[in-house]
Amino acid sequence: MTVRTRFSPSPTGMIHLGNARAALFSDLYAAKHDGHFILRIEDTDVSRSEIQFVESLQEDLHWLQINWQEGPGVEGQHGPYWQSQRQEIYGKYYKILEEKKLIYPCFCTDQELNLARKLQLSRGQAPRYSGTCRKLTEAEIAKRLSEGQKPAWRFSVPAHQTIEFTDTVKGLQQFKSDDIGDFIVRRADGTAPFIFCNAIDDAMMEISHVLRGEDHLANTPRQIMLLTILNLSIPKYGHLSLIVGDDGSPLSKRHGSFSVHEMRAKGFLPIAIINYLARLGHTCDTQELLPFAELAKHFQLDKLSRSPARFDPVQLMYWQKLAVQSLDIPAVWRWLGETIQNTVPENMRQLFAETIKANLEFPEDAAIWAKIFFHENVQLDEMEADIVREAGEQFFVEAELAVDKFGMDLPAILAEMKQTLGVQGKKLFMPLRAALTGKAHGPELAQIAHLLGAKKMKHRLSRAFKLASIQQASGTE
Repeated sequence: MTVRTRFSPSPTGMIHLGNARAALFSDLYAAKHDGHFILRIEDTDVSRSEIQFVESLQEDLHWLQINWQEGPGVEGQHGPYWQSQRQEIYGKYYKILEEKKLIYPCFCTDQELNLARKLQLSRGQAPRYSGTCRKLTEAEIAKRLSEGQKPAWRFSVPAHQTIEFTDTVKGLQQFKSDDIGDFIVRRADGTAPFIFCNAIDDAMMEISHVLRGEDHLANTPRQIMLLTILNLSIPKYGHLSLIVGDDGSPLSKRHGSFSVHEMRAKGFLPIAIINYLARLGHTCDTQELLPFAELAKHFQLDKLSRSPARFDPVQLMYWQKLAVQSLDIPAVWRWLGETIQNTVPENMRQLFAETIKANLEFPEDAAIWAKIFFHENVQLDEMEADIVREAGEQFFVEAELAVDKFGMDLPAILAEMKQTLGVQGKKLFMPLRAALTGKAHGPELAQIAHLLGAKKMKHRLSRAFKLASIQQASGTE
C-alpha cells in the first residue's frame, strides 16, 4: 500500500505552530515511506475563506521545507485540490444517501438549536441533535418547502451501534452511536460542511493515513459511519495531542506562540522550527540539528505522545541558536537582510559576520552590533557605566597609550596594560569591553578591535576616561 497523507487547512487565518506540526508530521511520515503528501484547501466556508490566506499558507509551508507532491500548483490525478471546486463530487454522494433515505431535511433554526443545547447542558446531558425534524412527515416537509424554508440535510445516525477503530496515536477507540446526534452533511446553502466533504475527499484522494489534532477525535466516528455506508475506503486515523502552554491551557500568543508568518518576519530559521516541532509531542532518538530528510528517517508513529505537548520557548530558542551557528558566513549575511547589509561597509562584512555570529539569535541582534561598530558613539547602560567608573581614569590613560603603541594588536595591548596596571582577568577585560562597545558581554575583543580601528578605539577610551574622571572627582569631594 502506498502511503498517502494530507494537510487540509481552512484558509481563514495564518498558520500557527499547531497547524504546522500536523503538516510536518504528515509530510515526514509520507517521506519516510516514500509516499505522497497532499495539500488540500478546505475553502467551503465562503464567508471566512480568503485567497490571501491560501497564498500565505503555501509560502509558509514551502519556507518550512514542507512540500507537497499533489495540491495547488502541483496537479495530480486526484484533483481539484480546492473543495470549492469539488461540489459536483459531493453532489454524487448526497444523491446516494438520499436514495437510500439516510439523510433528511432539517428546518431547525440556529435559535432553536442553541436553546435545545442549553437545555441539555442544564440537565447534565451531552449536547446532541434531538432528532426533531427526523419525525416530519412528507406532507410537513412539502409544506415547509412551499413556504420557502431552506433546510440543511442531516445524516440519520443508526441506533445501538458501536463505532470502533484503532487510533495510531491513542490506541483503541470506541463510540456509541446513541451518543452521537444526527449531524449535518449539507448546509442550507447547498455547501458541504467539514465532516462530510473532508471524509469524501480523503476517500477519493486515496489517503491512507490522517494525522490531525485531537480536537477532531469526535468527528472520526461520524466520518467512519459515512464512509462505511457509502462503501468508501477509510484511512487510518491518528489524533495528535494538542499543544499547551505552561499553565496547561491551549497555546496562544500569551505563551509566546506566533504564527509561522510572524516567526519568519522575526528571523526564525525554518530548520530551527521543524527540528523543534519534530520533538514536540514526538520522541526523536537524536538531539542533532537535522535537515528534513533526516528528520523523516527518525519519525515514528509509535513515538507520538498521548499526553498534551507542552510548548517550551526555551527549547525553541535552543534550536534557533543551533540553527544560526550552523550557517556559513554567506548564509548568515543573507539571513541578516538588507538593513544590516546597507549599514556595514563592504570591506567589513566578512569580519562583522564572523565576529557577531556567536552572539546572534535574530537579525535584530546584528542591528545592535552594527550600530555599536559603525556609529561614532556608544551608549553605556548603568551597569556598564559602573564598570567604567570602578576601573578608574588611570586604566583608560594606559589603554589609550597602549593603542597608540600597538594599534589594533589586542594581545599586545592587553599584555602592556596587564604589566603597567597590574590587573588581569575580568578587571582587565570588562572595563575595556564596556568602554569600546557599551556592553559587558559580547564578541571576542580582538575582532572588536579590528572592526573599530585604532582611531575609534581611542575616541571611546577617551570618553570612558572622562566618565571615570567625573566619578573620581566626585569621590575626592
